[in-house]
Amino acid sequence: MKYRPTTNFPQCNQIHRRSFLADLGFGATGMALSTLLGQENLTQAAGTQSSDPTKGPHFTPKAKSVIWVFLSGGYSQMETFDPKPELNKYGGKTFSDTIYPDPFKDPRYRERARSVVMVKREHSKIMPMQVGFKKHGESGIEITDWWPHLATCVDDISFVRSMYTTDNDHAAEFQIHHGRHKLDQKQPVVGSWLSYGLGSLNKNLPEYVFLGSYTDSRVKENFNPNYLGPKYMGVELSLDPKNPLPFGARPKTILEQEQANQYAFINELNQLSAVEYPSDEKLRARINSYELAYRMQSSVPEVLDMTEETKETQSLYGIDDKETAVYGRRLLAARRLAERGVRYTQVYLSGYGEWDSHQKLKENHTRSCKRVDKPIAGLLKDLKRRGMWDDTVVVFCTEFGRTPAVEVRGSSTKMPSGRDHHPHGFTVWFAGAGIKQGHVHGATDELGFHAVESPHYVTDIHATLYRLLGLDQHRLDIPGRKRLEIDYGKPILDIIT
Repeated sequence: MKYRPTTNFPQCNQIHRRSFLADLGFGATGMALSTLLGQENLTQAAGTQSSDPTKGPHFTPKAKSVIWVFLSGGYSQMETFDPKPELNKYGGKTFSDTIYPDPFKDPRYRERARSVVMVKREHSKIMPMQVGFKKHGESGIEITDWWPHLATCVDDISFVRSMYTTDNDHAAEFQIHHGRHKLDQKQPVVGSWLSYGLGSLNKNLPEYVFLGSYTDSRVKENFNPNYLGPKYMGVELSLDPKNPLPFGARPKTILEQEQANQYAFINELNQLSAVEYPSDEKLRARINSYELAYRMQSSVPEVLDMTEETKETQSLYGIDDKETAVYGRRLLAARRLAERGVRYTQVYLSGYGEWDSHQKLKENHTRSCKRVDKPIAGLLKDLKRRGMWDDTVVVFCTEFGRTPAVEVRGSSTKMPSGRDHHPHGFTVWFAGAGIKQGHVHGATDELGFHAVESPHYVTDIHATLYRLLGLDQHRLDIPGRKRLEIDYGKPILDIIT
């Protein structure tokens, strides 16, 4: 019988007999070879220049890995890293009672903030600082007394006191990671772009890891790759020593070789389907996840085994103190991941909204600073002593700041004691590879309201990381996906060595 070509396509992921036989003979072998060559290219590109955004740095990098430390809820810039003594001078008075211009009449007030929840945030009575402050180190940088351990590290840090964002509500938490306002189209998060642009340094571990616990499912937006696809999503790891990789442990009833055979068979079937459907993004991600999951079963438990660390190291991070133990473990795990080649570790250091001190700011910030202070100082000191300072950059940030004025909403708040959301000016800091030490960049006004000197939108943080890791952010694009100029950001060159 003469063969007649058909236009029918296989249904439900089935494949034709001819396709199966051809793919079995050629396609699977080609896919395997392609995978091996791709891994080799990524390894070679890790230290070389490249014109392909998915094959490594575009120019010589200053850093290899990033530890991004995020504090949810919005810490107060005045009670942390940007002390404002004028608040004490004018405490209890309105802005019109000061010698300074009314910040609400400044054009920047409307330009830099968009509310989703229509709540009036124009609080007028100035609230004094709730903590004292001192100069520290040879640089004489001022931070407040709630950071006694971090104060010993100021000569290692570049503080950026002139950040601003545009979301006046808690979607600002996600905005600092992907750069877009709640009412605008979303973009991939910074960790996904770095993973896309650089590839892997360790094929047995994810390129992008998320550490932390949360109860609000929206937190997943912080490690969402959006249109880059699931391959570039942050991988959640647990610090539970009995289950560090959820659903990742090999059942005791299955032998190691049995499982290896199962994965090999599944992978072979997936690769056959991948040849038949080369544009199926989810299928490619599934193949990668199966391969990575198998390798991670042995690598992840070792990375997250804190018992390997000395008591002195565990004490450095505060793991021996119940107040700092949880946060200390997360930061120590981040160091261990960076040490083994994880490109980007996102540490969700505090619980969702922990720093959102609408009331009892003094009580809440005192407690939260104590939980964070020793662990974060321990991380910086540990990076230096382990020879990782020149390879790893640390970013310490939050979603927005707090108002210089005391928050008062209606008559229900009889004794106001907190500060409201404040996107107009706040502080973040950088430390490590390629970062100036003992440096302050930018400034808010005398009352801590507006970022007035060298203001930076949140995507400038992203652009700074791209520069440090050797990437040209304008070459991180996907055909057909339009990005705004503000999405790319501009590197904060003044803090880069």
